[in-house]
Amino acid sequence: MDWYEDSKSNLWMFPAGMERDGVVGKNSVEWKSKYGTVIAAAYDTATIDGLNDQGLMANMLFLAEADFGERDTSREGISWSAYIQYILDNFATVQEAVSALENDELQVVSSPLPSDSGISYPATVHFSISDALGDSAIFEHVEGKLVIHHGKEFVVMTNSPIYDEQIALNAYWESVGGDAMLPGTDRAADRYVRASYYLKNLPTPQSDRETVANVMSVIRNASAPFQELTNPEEPNISSTIWRTAANHLSNVYYFESTLSPNVIWVELTEDDLKQGPPVKKLELSGNYDLVGNVTGDFIEAEEFKFTGPCDEGIPIEDLPSFCFVRYHPRISARKNRP
Repeated sequence: MDWYEDSKSNLWMFPAGMERDGVVGKNSVEWKSKYGTVIAAAYDTATIDGLNDQGLMANMLFLAEADFGERDTSREGISWSAYIQYILDNFATVQEAVSALENDELQVVSSPLPSDSGISYPATVHFSISDALGDSAIFEHVEGKLVIHHGKEFVVMTNSPIYDEQIALNAYWESVGGDAMLPGTDRAADRYVRASYYLKNLPTPQSDRETVANVMSVIRNASAPFQELTNPEEPNISSTIWRTAANHLSNVYYFESTLSPNVIWVELTEDDLKQGPPVKKLELSGNYDLVGNVTGDFIEAEEFKFTGPCDEGIPIEDLPSFCFVRYHPRISARKNRP
């Protein structure tokens, strides 16, 4: 995850059976989670990465070109902040998710991204999913339409440009040959090429430890060093703030903060994730000395609220028309006058 500021990311453990909705007002999708999940949240308002107890992993990254289109309330809607959670809650495999979502009947809805700096960006993002069968898919919204790249060959995702263009750029560099030269800037297109090349040339691992080490070595190579935000129009060309990986078969979720010398991991267990146990949280922000298996370090916590276009902090006059009108004492008083 690359971003221009600390996203205050924490890990959360959500059991199966949780009731949720898409937090976009009129015709928000509603669901009850089938599967338990361990997720990374940004600002404790959005699920942006995670793994469910069936071995399905989902990830979100910034994509400046993403366009979810104008809200169409004839379609069920879901905030961008809850879309990853919806996928993890409802599907066991990539194929299940693609089959359910490819008709584009569920509309993702944007809203301003949370920020502690006062700089506000629209939530233009894209999504990747992968599973225990080795399947993967990239979900992008281009000119208001969902575009899915589905297949075991789609294993790298960075940021801009859109995926069709990434594929074309990578094809050029494959013709050049990575042994001769690879692009070396911190731009997403260059990092995509490097990750693709090194991923294809990894040695065959002999253990789970080597598997994770192999993948992490590629992610680190495609990471961006600490740097100032030089172009406010491109917040994704920023420092890498954390990295994740997952063992889809043994259901282990790995997390590495760039502010910590240690990798931590969570084992997804039935006792924690079946229907019934409480929501739990592992505070990571400012807690940089954690190391190794942290499954037992989660503590009970109240579930966070997903952010969206209808948040309570938004003035009534700025609410989109599809949001339910909230009670406003002054407006109500005027209406009640004779």
